[in-house]
Amino acid sequence: MADMRFGGKTVQEWLAGDALLKDVVDLKEVSWFNSDTVPFEEAIQTISLSETDVADASARLERFRPYIAKVFPETAKVGGLIESPLQPVPAFQKVLGKFHGTKLSGRLFAKLDSHLPISGSIKARGGIYEVLKHAEGLALQAGLLSVDDDYGTLANDACRRFFNTQAISVGSTGNLGLSIGIMGAQLGFRVSVHMSADARQWKKELLRSKGVNVVEYASDYSLAVAEGRRQAEKDPSCFFMDDENSVSLFLGYAVAAQRLKGQLDALGVAVNEEYPLFVYLPCGVGGGPGGVAFGLKLIFQDHVHCIFAEPTHSPAMLLGMYTGLHDAVSVQNFGIDNVTAADGLAVGRPSGFVGRMMLPLLDGVYTVSDENLYRYLAMMADTEGIWLEPSALAGAPGIVRGVGANGYLNKLSSGVQTDTATHLMWCTGGSMVPEDEMLAYYRKGSALLELGIA
Repeated sequence: MADMRFGGKTVQEWLAGDALLKDVVDLKEVSWFNSDTVPFEEAIQTISLSETDVADASARLERFRPYIAKVFPETAKVGGLIESPLQPVPAFQKVLGKFHGTKLSGRLFAKLDSHLPISGSIKARGGIYEVLKHAEGLALQAGLLSVDDDYGTLANDACRRFFNTQAISVGSTGNLGLSIGIMGAQLGFRVSVHMSADARQWKKELLRSKGVNVVEYASDYSLAVAEGRRQAEKDPSCFFMDDENSVSLFLGYAVAAQRLKGQLDALGVAVNEEYPLFVYLPCGVGGGPGGVAFGLKLIFQDHVHCIFAEPTHSPAMLLGMYTGLHDAVSVQNFGIDNVTAADGLAVGRPSGFVGRMMLPLLDGVYTVSDENLYRYLAMMADTEGIWLEPSALAGAPGIVRGVGANGYLNKLSSGVQTDTATHLMWCTGGSMVPEDEMLAYYRKGSALLELGIA
């Protein structure tokens, strides 16, 4: 490994004199704060996407609400809206501060994408949106639909037969596969989900129960994506949904920001220079957190500060952005195994599309150990009665790791108030985890809490 070159250097040359990279390779929890951020008005000039693109995605989701309400009864009461609760978590905040030996100022909220309808994770945003966008395009082209129609008509047998002539394929660690598989199969598409070794068995079984073809791999996410893409290229009727590079997925996630603004307004939570917003987003390949962060920046601009969170065993985005190599580097290049309990974040190579777009916008990335993910899981269940899967807790220590870092505070010292800040941990999944598996997570977390901080 030491002799292999990437980015023009060997591993030893990369590590020489670089304390942060050495800690990353040693699987220590680290925090990196991005020195390339610029004011929003300057950053947006370098980005090809705009508020108009997000508005278009939002309008498309609105058109599909009658269809979603019809085929997913759990959404009928809210008219087919796919949205999650925003909840203050003061008891968790207090216990979290005590656990880390510090008092946490500001107010902490949990954005419960873990409780999104249909597929129970943040992927219900981007994944479902891209399936719907693809279905709309096909139906419009075939003359089965016009944009002025009631989209509930897509639930009829003729439309399902038409969609059954088409295929959808995706590579996934689990949650994206669930969202695309469930929605795609409901519409009538032939769906194949290529799942990496870290994907949970219950997710595979759920997909198969919906009629989805699940292809299993003994390797990680990158191979599952590459093989899924290769097989899709052989079938002209197959549309491959590319989590690494998809603009549609990205925009589906970005719609969340406008929804969040409405929730904050309803709670009387202001976001401005005096009351900044800090958002902590679990990160796998990067599409979900990148899309949400982009949407938030469009709305709140320099008053929102976004930080990604990754497992210590899968610091793909951190390595990609820190080295400047983006998708030209993987965690395996540095000898990191990419094996983590946070299966939704078990990604070895980041999205270059997202990493480059986020470079002027993202405040930083931190890593969190599996042991602490389990501890936070048990703490959240005990204090707030919210049950999450391990990967969904990656945002939990953001309030400690971000505002608690002197270097970051110095960077923010130009007028940003932290004692009046709102902090938001984006909880990305967990409501569909089988009870016995969730209890096993909880017991492990409780046992680790008794041992204290590792």
